[in-house]
Parts: sequence; C-alpha cells; structure tokens
Amino acid sequence: MSETTTAARPPEPDFSAITTEELLAYRDAENRFRASSAARAVLGEPDTGAEIVWQKVALPGRDLPVRVYRPAPTGGDGAAARTDPLPLVVHVHGGSFVGTAVQCDWTNSHLAARLPALVVSVEHRLLAPDSPLSDAADDGWDVLRHVVGHAEQWGADPARAAVFGESCGALISALTAIRAREAGLELRAQVLVNPAVDMTETMFDYPSVAEYAYSPTRVLPQLQFFQRLAVPPGADARAVSPLYANDLSGLAPALVVVPTRDAAADHGRRYAERLREAGTPVRLSEYPGAQHSFLTLPGIEPQAHAAQAEILAFLDAALAK
Repeated sequence: MSETTTAARPPEPDFSAITTEELLAYRDAENRFRASSAARAVLGEPDTGAEIVWQKVALPGRDLPVRVYRPAPTGGDGAAARTDPLPLVVHVHGGSFVGTAVQCDWTNSHLAARLPALVVSVEHRLLAPDSPLSDAADDGWDVLRHVVGHAEQWGADPARAAVFGESCGALISALTAIRAREAGLELRAQVLVNPAVDMTETMFDYPSVAEYAYSPTRVLPQLQFFQRLAVPPGADARAVSPLYANDLSGLAPALVVVPTRDAAADHGRRYAERLREAGTPVRLSEYPGAQHSFLTLPGIEPQAHAAQAEILAFLDAALAK
C-alpha cells in the first residue's frame, strides 16, 4: 500500500447489512484515508529518527507486504554502532476487515528509533467472506518465523524477538506467541493492546461489551460482523481464540494494555487473568477513559503518549542484551 497526499474518509457503512462489494469499497476508501497525509493529524507523525520502507516477504504460496522500520543512520560512531544485530519486534495492526500498517507509523517508528529495534509490521490478509481469521493468523506467524529464520539478512538478533499488536492484531500476536512456544521459538515479550481474544459464542458475554456496545461508538455491529468474517460456519472458533487455548504456560512475558471505555476491555482483563493463572508473567495496565484504538490516535487521545512510553520501557527491558 502506498501513502497518498489527501483522501476523504468514507462514511461508516451499516455493518449489519453490508455486502461483500460494499465491504471492499469501504475498505479501499478507508485505507486510502489512513495512509494519507490528511490522517496524520489524528494518527501522529512518524519519528524522524526512523527509516520506513515497504518490503515483500516470500512466504509459502504468497508474497506478503510488510512495513519495515529501522533506526535512521546517524553517521560517524552512531552508524558504526548499529552494525550489531537489532532486536526484532513483529507488529500486527488492528482493524480486522480494514486497516493498514501505515496507521501505526507513529508508535512503530518511535520503537525503531528509540529502542532501537527492527520493527516489521505485517500487512496481513484482511478478513472477508473468502479470507477468515486463520489466514491473518498464518500471516503473523509466518512473518515472525521467516524473519527469525533469515535474521542475518534482516540485521536482526533472533534471540531478542517480541510480538506486538492492537485489537485484532493483538489477537493475532497472542496466537503467534502460542505457536512460537509450540515450535520452540523463544520470544522475549508479547505486547497486547486492547486485545479481542474470544471468537466463540461467549464473545459478547462480558460486562464491558454490554456497557460500551453503542457508546462512545456503535461498536457492537462491527464486533458481530468481525466474528462472522473471522469464523466461517463449521469452523472451530476456539482455534482462533487464545482465551480458550488449552495451555497458556511457558509463554513470553506479556504486557496487556486495556483502555477502559472499550467493549473489548474485559477480553483483555480475562486474558491477563488466564496468563497469570498459567504462570506466564503478565502485567495488566489499564488506561481509564481511553477508547478502543487510542494508541493509534495520539492526535485526539492524550493517553496514547503514556501508553507508548510504557510499551517502549517494557520492550526495552525485555529485549536488552
């Protein structure tokens, strides 16, 4: 996806009656807006200390775009010091059926510049009637496995890797952390921001869903649409619901960030409880009054800055040599 200079934001469709054609048209228009300079006032300006480029990763059966953030060369001793392999952060953006890595430039560029680190943001397959959540989950895992397996080519330290995501991206990151443990790939950390971790029939059976179903935004129809796309009829919803994983022990230490004015807030709280019960180190950090996508909205959500600083400090400690 390329950035555009200007783009108008489309009106939100009726998610309870949207057709596939309407979904694709809305996705295209919304993502053009998120990748435009017009959106920077809300999404934040990237850190000038980071270089940002698109690359493609050759994965089984597909070439997948990733947005790559590296510390910018500084010249002199600074440039020489950065010949050492960088810690790796594999990031997954939120949005599920809409969204692009560009919307996360603000935080990802700051992580790249200030840790410093190599941040690889996965432009995963978006949910659609012919593309369920399992496809996006495979994209997150396959990119992590590829970059770690080719760490020298990427300039990454395979022994210092973390996953990080927001919303549906946090769901994908949580699934990736579980798959990494099962494959013997050791992660140093997982950062899960406003994660939606339950795609089963109990997805809506949480007090926070009832409280924030239609305020501050009409999120319940979006969540219902998200679930319909994520888990096709006959599919096993538990396979893409980290909350119901059989074993959550031995996972990478987790930072679970929960904005409290969010229908999915109790998803994050319950997942943190399950991680703690399983013996996986976890920190639950709540941001009172913050809305669901607050980390990607520093232009209108003041607490985004504090959350970014907390994530930076958590990863700095986790990825230290």
